[in-house]
Amino acid sequence: MFMFSRKALALLMAALCTSTLSFSQAMPAPIKIAMIEGLSGPFANTGEAVFRNLIWAVERVNARGGVKLVASADSAAGSRPLSIERYDSKGQNEEALTALKSAIDDGAQFIMQGNSSATAAALIDAINKHNERVPGKRVLFLNYSAVDPILTNEKCSFWHFRFDAHADMRMTALMDVLRADKNLKRVYLIGQDYSFGHAVAHEARRQLGVLRPDVELVGDELHPVGRVKDFLPYAAKIKARNAQAVITGNWGNDLTLLVKAAKEVGFEGKFYTFYGNALGAPAAIGEAGIGRVVAVADWLPNVATKPSEAFYQSFRQRFPKPADDYVHMRMQLMVESLAQAIEKAGTTDSVAVAVQLERANVTFGGQTGTMRALDHQFQQPLVVGVMDRQGAPGVKFDVEGSGYGFRVIKSIAASHAELPTTCKMQRPLE
Repeated sequence: MFMFSRKALALLMAALCTSTLSFSQAMPAPIKIAMIEGLSGPFANTGEAVFRNLIWAVERVNARGGVKLVASADSAAGSRPLSIERYDSKGQNEEALTALKSAIDDGAQFIMQGNSSATAAALIDAINKHNERVPGKRVLFLNYSAVDPILTNEKCSFWHFRFDAHADMRMTALMDVLRADKNLKRVYLIGQDYSFGHAVAHEARRQLGVLRPDVELVGDELHPVGRVKDFLPYAAKIKARNAQAVITGNWGNDLTLLVKAAKEVGFEGKFYTFYGNALGAPAAIGEAGIGRVVAVADWLPNVATKPSEAFYQSFRQRFPKPADDYVHMRMQLMVESLAQAIEKAGTTDSVAVAVQLERANVTFGGQTGTMRALDHQFQQPLVVGVMDRQGAPGVKFDVEGSGYGFRVIKSIAASHAELPTTCKMQRPLE
């Protein structure tokens, strides 16, 4: 009986080993992507919103079989799925750098981040140093939202690719609308006190001086990022200065609390924003925002094409809760670009994938974008929208169940949104 048990056990172990081998062959090792983002702290809702976009994009790539590789020194031939892991930066640069090290140690080959230009700059520096020091474990950085222009100008890097329009590009699109408002005579600038906020304020002052020298700047201030809980004093100053419009690059809770405070003090002017179309801002300002809140974006749900509508509807089916209604086309184009680049490279080697990313040309949901190899700045159309009630002409979809959406009032072709660069990129020896 003892001998039979040993034989049976041996047969069972052999069967299990065969089963495990078959399973491992059927499920190849995934290509690891690390999202480094604030998932706790004042901007946690923004980080979670980004993750929904990225996981949805990864799911779509995997549903069609993943990405196909050819046999090479660093990878076997065949299809491999993408996987995305979350790393919490807690909204702090030092935490983000610690997360970067953990992600690389865990085998991540592609890093994604965006909700802070200061953090993006720190990651670029760290990745530049890491890739030079450890060429066998080099990684690429794909940036979906950090829009300080310096990141694809003076700080441009072969290892960094930006998929959002930078602040100067966004400001130029907003100014196309603002300069046509001949009744506007007094503007207030307010923003977050870090690199991105400084870039927005600088470009707003410059473009106002060139395009609307008749407009008076009645306020120009910066506030701490993510630490202001009461914006009523700021809103009171805006109203007291008789401002007719506010220009702000604020995002996340810093924008939502600002527009709430403006509503409370009875400010009736316009908001020209980079991010006023999401994360609670429309619901916060309510009826007062109709015709007054203007937002620039790479895409808006009410872009009136069938592919765009199908794209948006599919996202809402995947994430049906109104609070989860935060969708960005550029994040989908970014993941599609990465999948395309890996397949064209036939490998996950960082340099080979980067060379293909420089040539990225993707179309999804009716939106087409291309990567500019000169500075790794993605080129895509932009749109400007104005807030209105759902059901008004051009406003089929609302935002986050608020009853308010954004009607597209200006579309800017990629060729017109493009701006020159001062990038002098250092390329690795391939």
